[in-house]
Amino acid sequence: MKNLISILFLAVIAITTFSSCELNDDNTVSYRFELIPTESAVFPESFVVGRTYTIKVYYKRPTSCHFFEGFYYEKSLNVRTIAVQTGIINANNCTELDDEPVEATFDFMATPTNENAYIFKFYKGKDLSGQNVFLEYRVPVVLQ
Repeated sequence: MKNLISILFLAVIAITTFSSCELNDDNTVSYRFELIPTESAVFPESFVVGRTYTIKVYYKRPTSCHFFEGFYYEKSLNVRTIAVQTGIINANNCTELDDEPVEATFDFMATPTNENAYIFKFYKGKDLSGQNVFLEYRVPVVLQ
């Protein structure tokens, strides 16, 4: 059922894309990728070693031409740096959105090596001096 929904979603995007987007010289749709700010994330109070958890991440789509493409994910020891990655269709009819945050999820398995907690850093945007800003969540790891 989940695969059917994914296929239908992709079909709707394709139909919308081809009916309202700019085409390159070779008749392909023009789009680019962008990391957008995370509004918030939801974690359990702690992780149990070896268990997998579904993490909820909330973000706002800036325009009607932005679509969820996945997560940028980088790991270093016990720190996970994550950002919401979107595709942006180059079209003339994009409208700005001011909707409620959209939910996306990813699965995370707690398999620490030598730390007793994970630190998740979600891209929040840039400050006035152009430096990246992050939302940070610290989740302890317990044995059970």
